[in-house]
Amino acid sequence: MKILLIGATGMIGRRIADEARRRGHEVTGVTRSGNEDTAKAEARDADAIAELVKGHDAAVLAVAPPRDGSDPAGPLLESGRGVLDGLRRAGVRRLVVVGGAGSLRVAGGGRHVDSPSFPDAYKPEALAQGELLELVRAEAADLDWTYISPAALIQPGERTGTFRLGGDELLTDDEGNSTISAEDYAVALVDELEKNQAVRRRITVAY
Repeated sequence: MKILLIGATGMIGRRIADEARRRGHEVTGVTRSGNEDTAKAEARDADAIAELVKGHDAAVLAVAPPRDGSDPAGPLLESGRGVLDGLRRAGVRRLVVVGGAGSLRVAGGGRHVDSPSFPDAYKPEALAQGELLELVRAEAADLDWTYISPAALIQPGERTGTFRLGGDELLTDDEGNSTISAEDYAVALVDELEKNQAVRRRITVAY
């Protein structure tokens, strides 16, 4: 499979690239800087994305919103729209989005981001990721998309290949913890690229 990976040098993007390549897939990395043997393009630039994604089987959007104190939602939604338009222009239908956990539902039916324990510092980014999910749900009905939310805590760790998959609810263990390693998140994402079991819906992955 030929995969265009937008945001290939981020914490999660790197691990997706490694996981896909270890399974024999061809990965074309895309970054804003063009560093580390990646193509240079902005995700919001539909023309650039259309040109890069030609001849690929799927695209992965793994970009984070700005973390400089500015509004994170606007730029992230611009990136989402640029990628959706770029895929349409190139005739590529498959898209997997690296999402956030804040929009997952918790006990009682509310969102994780609205829980009293959710850190204030991460709320703007979590809300922006939730808006991206709603954008994809509303505007990508013609594409074969999947939005993958991690657990509440995702960080570098071990690749075990053992985890649980869910839908719109936050997954927790018996002690109420919700975690996943970035390595196992990447395993789940590449699994989905290969199996196409969650097309046009959001899933989540956690231990």
